[in-house]
Amino acid sequence: MDPTAAKLIGAGIACIGMGGAGVGVGVIFGNYLAAAVRNPSAAQGQFGNLIFGFAVTEALGIFSLLIALLLLFVPL
Repeated sequence: MDPTAAKLIGAGIACIGMGGAGVGVGVIFGNYLAAAVRNPSAAQGQFGNLIFGFAVTEALGIFSLLIALLLLFVPL
């Protein structure tokens, strides 16, 4: 297999993590919204947990983007 093709395939596989991060953010905010509608008085107390979950999920997505970019642009 050509090394350039292997780099492109590896970068594409690494980008799957960005899709997972998008799904994770959607689940986090969807569940927060559902809980806030059920109990509006407790919503403010859970906002910190929401932001922490968002930050961790997005960090994993950014990490997968970093791996993909390293695979694409670092010479063999």
